[in-house]
Amino acid sequence: MKEFEEEGGVNPIIIGWRRRTRLLVAVGFDLVRNHEIQYRLWRVEFKELKEHNKSGDLWISIQGKVYNVSDWAKDHPGGEVPLLNLAGQDVTDAFIAYHPGSAWKYLDPFFTGYHLRDFKVSEVSKDYRKLVSEFAKVGLFEKKEHVTLYTLSSVAVMFSIVVYGVIGCNSVWAHLGAALLLGLLWMQSTYVGHDSGHYEVMSSPGYNKLAQILCGNCMTGISIAWWKWTHNAHHISCNSLDYDPDLQHIPVFAVSTRFFNSIKSCFYGRKLVFDSLSRFLISYQHWTFYPVLCFARVNLYLQTLLLLFSRRKVPDRAFNIMGILVFWIWFPLLISSLPNWGERVMFVLASFAVCSIQHLQFCLNHFAADVYEGPPNGNDWFEKQTGGTLDISCSTWMDWFFGGLQFQLEHHLFPRLPRAQLRKISPLVIDLCKKHNLPYRSLTFVEANLWTLKTLRTAALQARNLSNPSSQNLLWEAFNTHG
Repeated sequence: MKEFEEEGGVNPIIIGWRRRTRLLVAVGFDLVRNHEIQYRLWRVEFKELKEHNKSGDLWISIQGKVYNVSDWAKDHPGGEVPLLNLAGQDVTDAFIAYHPGSAWKYLDPFFTGYHLRDFKVSEVSKDYRKLVSEFAKVGLFEKKEHVTLYTLSSVAVMFSIVVYGVIGCNSVWAHLGAALLLGLLWMQSTYVGHDSGHYEVMSSPGYNKLAQILCGNCMTGISIAWWKWTHNAHHISCNSLDYDPDLQHIPVFAVSTRFFNSIKSCFYGRKLVFDSLSRFLISYQHWTFYPVLCFARVNLYLQTLLLLFSRRKVPDRAFNIMGILVFWIWFPLLISSLPNWGERVMFVLASFAVCSIQHLQFCLNHFAADVYEGPPNGNDWFEKQTGGTLDISCSTWMDWFFGGLQFQLEHHLFPRLPRAQLRKISPLVIDLCKKHNLPYRSLTFVEANLWTLKTLRTAALQARNLSNPSSQNLLWEAFNTHG
């Protein structure tokens, strides 16, 4: 009754109800306040994310959620390099480009609980992700058709003809024809190895790996492990002078005068020194470009051996070494079956010369495109791919010759897309580039060569000017102007 009197004669039941209400309001206020505090605590700024950008302290963001992949990066199937190149950034577009929908479930163990504050998606990225989603819905990523079967069959047939042409024929013309065919075989085999590295061309991961070793290591002598190491870095950092290994050809080639500053290769971890030898070779690179490409395979063989016998962690090192040994058994044996050293040299040079067309194609796709310095930016994935690539236009019947990679921009935007689908989706990519005022450059094979030579010549003349700052005689100036 005393409580009843203190409350002004109000019924005790009402008093209890008021007290409980005040208590609930207080508790509710505390919950809301705690939630706001927790919200602030579990949100991070972009600048905080960028601080975790090195090996051993590597964070990335996907759709605004922050993941700590520091301990797992070296076990990443695509290697640690792509993660390091995009460390401390939102990598949503790159993740979508390289991973199927089933990969999302593997992210949960790495989630830090943090979300990016003010996370935004550009209009270009929205349209790009929409395209990826539409392609997935209609099953384009699974529709490989029978390209791999046809290519592997053609490789087997060509290899049989090559062996017969060397061993079963005595004519020098037959031997020359076998060499030319071997170069074409290497091109087609490389395309299968390339495709199997981006998506499963076979019915299971095990068979896919077998196809990689057979087509890459055994048939071409170039390790699929080396290819994955460099190629993944190339895709992620397309045409970055210091991050893309496919542009780093000092002392032989330089596609930009910025190489004259001896920039550091973040891929190889060393300085690309522009010394007197580099200056001399680059001064004439527009003349030496095609001859050097004829011997480009020698460098690839060397790079393969350096990687496989290095201390670096190499996936499936034993299988890769075994595959390389297979190549270095059958190829020398085949050459030794030729009657004399003259024909042996001719055979090697001819096969290398034909296969150089493929090396040339890779150069045409990127050498004359836009370049930049610094790490790739995960927030402009689409823009960087359009800026750093050139397509080569050709008839449909030539798709087999170029392996689908004449649609270089389409391949870079959708690397998991089977090559049989690249021509089909090209009009959609063109429309998207037009919508966002981004470059879509499709040149004929001749035009692409001219663009590339012009790029090399421009850098070559600059290299000559650097090496000769003082005025020269008229003969020197005439040669440098028109050489």
